[in-house]
Amino acid sequence: MTIAATEFAPLLTEIFVVSMACLILVTEAFAGRRYPRISYTLAQLTLLLAALISWSMLDDATAVVLGGTFVHDPMAAVLKTSIALITFGAFLYARSYPAAQGSLRGEYYVLGLFAVSGMLVMVSAHSLLTIYLGLELLSLSLYAMVAFERDSATASEAAMKYFVLGALASGMLLYGMSMLYGATGSLDIAEIATVLSAGGTNSMILVFALSFIVVGLAFKFGAVPFHMWVPDVYHGAPTAVTLFLGSAPKIAAFAMAMRLLAESMGSLVMDWQGMLVILSVLSLAIGNVVAIAQTNIKRMLAYSTISHVGFLTLGILAGTGEGYSAAMFYAITYALMAIGGFGMIILLSRAGFEADALDDFRGLNARSPWFAFMMLILMFSMAGVPPTVGFYAKLSVLQAVIHIDMVWLAMVAVLFSIIGAFYYLRIVKLMYFDEPAGETTLSVSADLQVAMSLNGLLVLGLGLFPGGLLALCARVFV
Repeated sequence: MTIAATEFAPLLTEIFVVSMACLILVTEAFAGRRYPRISYTLAQLTLLLAALISWSMLDDATAVVLGGTFVHDPMAAVLKTSIALITFGAFLYARSYPAAQGSLRGEYYVLGLFAVSGMLVMVSAHSLLTIYLGLELLSLSLYAMVAFERDSATASEAAMKYFVLGALASGMLLYGMSMLYGATGSLDIAEIATVLSAGGTNSMILVFALSFIVVGLAFKFGAVPFHMWVPDVYHGAPTAVTLFLGSAPKIAAFAMAMRLLAESMGSLVMDWQGMLVILSVLSLAIGNVVAIAQTNIKRMLAYSTISHVGFLTLGILAGTGEGYSAAMFYAITYALMAIGGFGMIILLSRAGFEADALDDFRGLNARSPWFAFMMLILMFSMAGVPPTVGFYAKLSVLQAVIHIDMVWLAMVAVLFSIIGAFYYLRIVKLMYFDEPAGETTLSVSADLQVAMSLNGLLVLGLGLFPGGLLALCARVFV
């Protein structure tokens, strides 16, 4: 098969990020000790340029290239831009982490860029094989990042759990893909959709294929009952890694769900809709209820993530353009909230001390009223309190569910959302109404102050003016 040079144009973002990751790896090996910040600087420039490249391709026509294995469409352009910008914010927070813990090195940014490369491939995958390759590139990078602190028993345990359970989930996903290939005779997403729409395929094989694929997706999302890795990995990994793990990969997981369920198996929506209803309700229930009992904020935010995955799943199971755009809006805005929440832990940490206990937030308003206000905005947004962006994210998802006549499901989601508001408001209570645990003065670098302020104000700004991002997400699925 001859591939024309023009077919590589839609892959410009991926080619650029992978090339720069390799360049930064070599640069870190030869000049990392002499110039400690060179990897960080180059990685941030890479992400900014990648975001610009992806955004510039938003209005390009949909193109399927490389023998049907890669697709560029408006959804890919928006999600790639979002992934690059969210990762830029994650790296910005992470730069202050070595000063507090003395553990991260230039390899963190190299592994992060390779993980971003995997996410970009997942977003534009048009073949079952391409989806799996992108997923494994992302997963292998994340396994190494979680185990970054080699001398930490907690981090090593978290990495082993993540690796073993991740390998099991990848095997299930691959098995489901193989059965789907056997039933349809193709790896191409468009061809699979055509065959399934025509009917006549063995329904038993499709049921098994769909079941294994949904299990694999549920693990990557961290949905109940495949959530067992989330609290331990979030808690055990360095906060800079947890921050990255809990944000951008959720956008890539949404893209993978869209390619596998909405595009390739859209004709089976009635089958996978029921499965996602169960995953969503369980995630909302377990995530919100168990989070109340946590005293470690990283574990609390882990269960919070599980509950947010339940909301995101509501949009996907709607099976409509409105639902898909609402889920996309939710994924992007949740990633923005997540980096802010974990970024605050880094902000409060200091040398030899990681502020990951709820009690570490006591009296924050007395120590720094501005950062207490930023944390209040983030917690209100995660709880879905207006006028933050989290309110509109949940509202748009609930509207999509109501429009498919699943009012009961929307009521269940609202009920558990009210329950979940307790543990978010508990942090606000600790910051504003409790006395400080110590008189330690906050020592925050200028770039971290700017990052946290912009993060909080952006969450508030998108809540006050959500129309632009909502319209952009709706435009993708017109």
